[in-house]
Amino acid sequence: MADAAVGWLRGTLELVLAAVLAEGDRHGYALIQRISELGLGTIRGGALYPVLGRMETAGLVEAEWVAGQGGPGRKVYRLTPVGHERLLAETERWQDFSVAMDRLVGKDRA
Repeated sequence: MADAAVGWLRGTLELVLAAVLAEGDRHGYALIQRISELGLGTIRGGALYPVLGRMETAGLVEAEWVAGQGGPGRKVYRLTPVGHERLLAETERWQDFSVAMDRLVGKDRA
């Protein structure tokens, strides 16, 4: 993925995480896998976990330690009702932003 696209992912990571968690509860590695499956690039734990921590502090996600099967436990993240509300609001803002960007970059650049 191009450097600019990685920057876009970092800039939108909270929205991306909220949208992925709206699909279902996941632990960190599963979040990274899903983001990659969606074609949004690869995010490292060093970028992921601080954002999840801020989201947890803000009440957007809850985390629960779940025992591992034959391995260490995992912290599983879940979107809270407040997180769902924020996701809806941010999705509307994203759509407005996307339309504006499409107008800008969709112009004939010849």
